[in-house]
Amino acid sequence: MNIFQRSILLGLGLDCKDGHVRVTKGKNFRLFGGSEETHEMMQEKAIKFNEQLDKRHKTLDDINEQEFLEIASSIGLKVPKEKKP
Repeated sequence: MNIFQRSILLGLGLDCKDGHVRVTKGKNFRLFGGSEETHEMMQEKAIKFNEQLDKRHKTLDDINEQEFLEIASSIGLKVPKEKKP
């Protein structure tokens, strides 16, 4: 991987009606928009995701799709169901 490329979690909140622009940057994540409640929830999930990565002694770049989905599910993110052929 190029040293200038790295994976990040991206959160987009589309329910803001108060005109406030919310932006949060953190380790492995960028969050944009949302109502106060939605933005706070995105922050909580991003932090929990990073805690799970730390417990596994891995970075976002180190995990595969299955591990990503396992972590996402364990912290309460909606994970798409596998489609059966």
